Amino acid sequence: MIFCMLLLALLPEPSGTEVNPAICRYPLGMHEGTIQDEDITASSQWYDSTGPQYARLQREEGDGAWCPAGLLQPEDVQFLQIDLHKLFFITLIGTQGRHARATGKEFARAYRIDYSRNGERWISWKDRQGRKVIQGNIDTYDVVLKDLRPPIIARFIRVIPVTEMPMTVCMRVELYGCVWYDGLASYSIPEGGTIAAPGFPIVYLNDSTYDGYQERRHLYGGLGQLTDGVLGLDDFTQSHQYRVWPGYDYVGWKNESFSTGSVEMEFQFDRPRNFTSMKVHCNNMFSKGVKIFQKVECLFKPRLIADWESEPVGVATVLDDKNPSARFVTVPLNQRVGKAILCRFYFADTWMMMSEISFQSDMESVNPNFVTVATSTTDLLETECNVTERTWETTSSVTSTWIGEKADDSNTSILVGCLVAIILLLLMIIIIILWKQYVQKRLEKAPRRILEEDATVRLSFYSYTIANNQTQIHQSNPTYERAFPLDLEYHQPATLLQKLPELSQSAEDSVCSGDYAEPDLTKSTPHQGFQNNVPHYAETDIVHLQGVTGNNMYAVPALTVDSLTKKDISVGEFPRQQLRLKEKLGEGQFGEVHLCEADGLLEFLGVSSTEFTHQPVLVAVKMLRSDVNKTARNDFLKEIKIMSRLKNPNIIRLLGVCVRDDPLCMITEYMENGDLNQFLSQREIYSKFAISNNIPCVR
Repeated sequence: MIFCMLLLALLPEPSGTEVNPAICRYPLGMHEGTIQDEDITASSQWYDSTGPQYARLQREEGDGAWCPAGLLQPEDVQFLQIDLHKLFFITLIGTQGRHARATGKEFARAYRIDYSRNGERWISWKDRQGRKVIQGNIDTYDVVLKDLRPPIIARFIRVIPVTEMPMTVCMRVELYGCVWYDGLASYSIPEGGTIAAPGFPIVYLNDSTYDGYQERRHLYGGLGQLTDGVLGLDDFTQSHQYRVWPGYDYVGWKNESFSTGSVEMEFQFDRPRNFTSMKVHCNNMFSKGVKIFQKVECLFKPRLIADWESEPVGVATVLDDKNPSARFVTVPLNQRVGKAILCRFYFADTWMMMSEISFQSDMESVNPNFVTVATSTTDLLETECNVTERTWETTSSVTSTWIGEKADDSNTSILVGCLVAIILLLLMIIIIILWKQYVQKRLEKAPRRILEEDATVRLSFYSYTIANNQTQIHQSNPTYERAFPLDLEYHQPATLLQKLPELSQSAEDSVCSGDYAEPDLTKSTPHQGFQNNVPHYAETDIVHLQGVTGNNMYAVPALTVDSLTKKDISVGEFPRQQLRLKEKLGEGQFGEVHLCEADGLLEFLGVSSTEFTHQPVLVAVKMLRSDVNKTARNDFLKEIKIMSRLKNPNIIRLLGVCVRDDPLCMITEYMENGDLNQFLSQREIYSKFAISNNIPCVR
């Protein structure tokens, strides 16, 4: 039951929810080909290979772009026209020149946009400061994206290149936005008012981006700020936009300017629709005489030339004098059908201000001449601040039985389809989440380094058979096994630590040449393994190595960040600013290794003064990412502590550390010839030649 309720809560709202310009930025199909060639036309073209169908962003078909015929003159109006077949909310445009695989040289430095919702009346777009010209490209290849503020609601778009001198121009274009589900083609409203309080800046509450007509203080035939997706702030004198006047985000009217005590607005749509609700974003700054509307009533008509239906739909609100926040007020429209709506909003105080109006509706496919819709007996008004609501009018009418049953069946099938789609979507999401958790657990259980706490590592090293003075070391295959302790009983560390075996002097005799000595591991005394099977527990980390010399143990003292800051390591803190990155040598799950030049390193290490003391030294710097977990960080610190104690000419030496702040770094000698395996692999061919000629070599 709970699952079903969750599914119902997740059901999408009817088409036409308020649009968000920050999210509505999807490519509309010029690049992908969703917009067909026949939907792209132009005023002219230079050749067939530079026709309008080639004006697709980041595509190289034809000669690489659309080019109008001849030289473009400053007074010319050459345009590329795109038909989207329905209304779209367009927020972004991208342009590009003619690259044509590096053979093109033409691009548009500037352009402007004309748009139309019906293909007959064309409107020139301009930004919030009134500028029409948009800066374009500066080369033939790079894509230049420009936000359209305010956004455009249109079906037809014309891109018109602009030039200050005669020149050849070519363009590739992409439009970005989303479908205009509201279907609202125009609204008509009274002109907004002005607040001029002494000592305060003038507040203009007019519709500044309206693209229709203005006559006798009345706006009609266009769209503007009430449909631009920008919601006004709680304080109507403030704005989301830059360099605009106070009150810019709102359209407002004063009560005393209307004898009827109401503001009348008419909304016309692209086609007949079945309306579910209307959402109005209102200001409620009651301290300055501004409140949401007291009530609203709406009339419908199925066609633009028809009369308004006699029975309105209306609701009233309980006014809120405690919360001054701007809010959406949702007006249920009870599935009424129409192509136009006339709404009267009644004043509740001196001023009424709105910043956005949207409609939730579905396209009506049944002939409205034969449909009579019953309104519900209870009209509820929802507000986003949970204000108590009441109904003020109850209407009813006769409903045709057969049409009602058909509508119910249709709604049921739609609901079932939505539920099935949502269930499948939820199942996919659950599967993805479970898979991510499984992968994450596998990664957490994956082997890390041998210094990890509570881990025992067994290693068998690869060895060669070497015959010299009747001594042999047999070849073995490499193995790696990670085993975890099975019990956590306590044992004294002193009983577990054993000394590593000492090599006999004969190890120095087993050589391939006088320049290199390899230990005779067969003559070393194998160390006895542990006689008990108890697990290890100690204040130090026990690491178990099983190699050709038998079972050996060594202990890594437990380490924290404090132990390094207390300077219990034999290397010092090297100034981070004296490291210069040269190149990245490698990258792992928890960090990176870089080749760096270290300034003043020899002086830092206390090398006696020479002419090279102050020259930079090549070093390898291992950096730990700052966002790693605590385990990886502790492992890194342990590795620093261990390497600081290794003093052998055949092992790279830890030269310094940077652990006072992130990222943690260890500075080691740079291996110019790689590790031992790489070095021996590179010398393999040379070694075979040297052995055959009795030349001293390293194997």
